[in-house]
Amino acid sequence: MRTKNAFPAMLVPVAIFLTGLTMGTSQRQEEYSYDDFQRPEYCNQCHGLFYQQWDQAMMSDAYNHEWDEIEYFQLAVPHSENDENLKGVHEGCNGCHTPMAYLTGDMPPPDPDEDPRANESVSCEVCHLIKGYTGDTAYNHNYILETGDTKFTTRKGKTSSPNHEIDTTSLHGMSEFCGICHNEMSPFGVWVKSTQLELLEGPYYQEGVYCQDCHMPDAPAKTAKMGASYPDAKMHLFNGAHDPGKLLGVIEIRITPDVQQVVPGEPVVFTVTLYNQKTGHKFPTGSVEDRITWLHMEAVDEGGNIYHLPVDRKGFEGEQYTIASDTLAYQDMGVPLGISDFKGVRREDVPIGDRIFRMPYFDPQGRMTIMQWNTASLGVDYRIGPRETKIETYTFNLPYDITPGVLRVQAEMKYRLLVKPVGEYLEVPEEEYRAMTINKQQIEIEVLP
Repeated sequence: MRTKNAFPAMLVPVAIFLTGLTMGTSQRQEEYSYDDFQRPEYCNQCHGLFYQQWDQAMMSDAYNHEWDEIEYFQLAVPHSENDENLKGVHEGCNGCHTPMAYLTGDMPPPDPDEDPRANESVSCEVCHLIKGYTGDTAYNHNYILETGDTKFTTRKGKTSSPNHEIDTTSLHGMSEFCGICHNEMSPFGVWVKSTQLELLEGPYYQEGVYCQDCHMPDAPAKTAKMGASYPDAKMHLFNGAHDPGKLLGVIEIRITPDVQQVVPGEPVVFTVTLYNQKTGHKFPTGSVEDRITWLHMEAVDEGGNIYHLPVDRKGFEGEQYTIASDTLAYQDMGVPLGISDFKGVRREDVPIGDRIFRMPYFDPQGRMTIMQWNTASLGVDYRIGPRETKIETYTFNLPYDITPGVLRVQAEMKYRLLVKPVGEYLEVPEEEYRAMTINKQQIEIEVLP
């Protein structure tokens, strides 16, 4: 196993598309059977705390999570069948969403409603049978996995297990372990997931902070029922983008007006300072093609009249993708859906003029896509990096009929796991694309008569 710290921006040339990179560097399929892997419930007999934590986390639902299920069976599988250039691309999804199905060649796996073993998703055995990864960079499920009685972890412990052998690896305590699945390159040689690579480029990694420090925090606990207690047992929480507790307050917001008093007909400029004080990677991260974060600004006068404030344009290349509009996008969904000349759906259902913090993905025809396997290029990266501060300004030309008195101005940052129009079109459950508030701040200025 080898690791390196630099972001490998040119690791794989575009020509590698022809070899099917998404199936690429991990172990051969059909090398194993499901019987080679213990069920999570078996592990629960001794590791009850960790099992219960895992059972509440997305790790246990990576295959049967509703949006992932819809994306896989309605988009990835038929796209693989309908586009000769993407033949077999759906199989690579399972290398991380249900590794056992991938390793046994059970693809596509049965429908989750049939309760197949694929539903075990990223199980205890999958992670604790990994002993390394191939190549210099962890990505695209390039794990080296060894089935058997030996389980790999960071600590051998004071007590021997009556059930299995324990071997230690440094990998389980390193961010590269997470990068095996949280870094992904598309068949076109484009990084479509780069959470761990973003960490490498940020300030926290240089200070020795890894993924596990935030997503598997230390706590005093036993690692097994018959085992010893440790002051720094790793909690198997894996809480991230689907956890409101992780999301709340991730971006700090402050509003500064250029004046404290203003008269009708005159402009006032509000400067909004946004500081990412919580994540070691960019925000949002992960499935960036799906996720959307935006800042909504509005003012309310003494009479209760509400004024929406659009963001001031900065003029950078690709800015049009970072300001909400009623533009249509995602036309490439027509291929897997079997709809010729598909017009697409609205790019985002966000108040027009709001600032969006995103990185757009483009298909081979240059159209915005939410299908990461069909991503041939990336647009402007206007996400907020770790400890990064972004400044946005909003110029409000007060109407002459505004009600004098207190003018309350509020900035509210919103977040969706999935762009709403895509969710609605594909009939994804509403909770998958429901907007949640990340943070907000309100100030007051005075409107003079």
